[in-house]
Amino acid sequence: MDTERAATQDIRPMEVGILNLMPNKMETEEQFLRLLSNTPLQVNIDLIRIDNQAPKNTPAAHMDNFYVEFDDVANKKYDGLIVTGAPLAHLAYQDVKYWEKMTLIMDWARRHVQSTLFSCWAAHAAIYHFFGKNRQIRDHKLSGVYRHFVQNEHDELLRGFDPAFYAPQSRYGEISLADYASIPELNVLAKSDEGGAYIVASEDKRLVFVTGHPEYDPDSLKQEYQRDLSTNGQPQIPVNYFVDNDPNKDPMVNWRAHGSLLFTNWLNYYVYQNTPYDLDQLSE
Repeated sequence: MDTERAATQDIRPMEVGILNLMPNKMETEEQFLRLLSNTPLQVNIDLIRIDNQAPKNTPAAHMDNFYVEFDDVANKKYDGLIVTGAPLAHLAYQDVKYWEKMTLIMDWARRHVQSTLFSCWAAHAAIYHFFGKNRQIRDHKLSGVYRHFVQNEHDELLRGFDPAFYAPQSRYGEISLADYASIPELNVLAKSDEGGAYIVASEDKRLVFVTGHPEYDPDSLKQEYQRDLSTNGQPQIPVNYFVDNDPNKDPMVNWRAHGSLLFTNWLNYYVYQNTPYDLDQLSE
């Protein structure tokens, strides 16, 4: 930001929504709130639920006290919106019970939000909805902490990133790099050899797709691995995660700095420095 703009800017709190699609709402909201709090900007958060169905693993009292239904904020405009992943890996999009509502919200976000960040399942769902590119289902789950490489060091979303950095992945779905390259308005900003595209953004900065989980806690992959052990018996050990690749040892945590930087950059460069002071002036 240049000196003249800095001296004359109007400042107000950022309005950010989190559409939480995960069954364990409390764990997920804490992970994203931690990342959003690492900024000098004042941020007002709305925790949003897609419907009034009782979620798994989250007390009804918590939902009643801290969440609003989407219909209650449908007339509001936001500086930023985060749409979390969801455990829907093997369902066709049209078989998701709230797919119709999901498409409505994605279209709504194009009119009501300056920049929307889609995470994991939601990232692939949005690519499918907006650009018609469907994911493929991998034979084995991509699970672990992978080395990723910056593809565009000059993009503000990656400002301060090391050329190579680590981030957790936990997904079956994958969209090929060729499919991303076929969409002129999208740029692949970071990728890995094993998992392909990791961070993708539109030219106008209003759509961001993150296929991994920079928000994960140190033991998130461990909990998923233990859950998979109890349900299907022989899951693959998360790659580059446990010390000596031994699930009886502690996880190695080497992704949190870049995860924090990613969200700080998103709030600053993609949201704050582009959003209108009067959100009613937000254009489609």
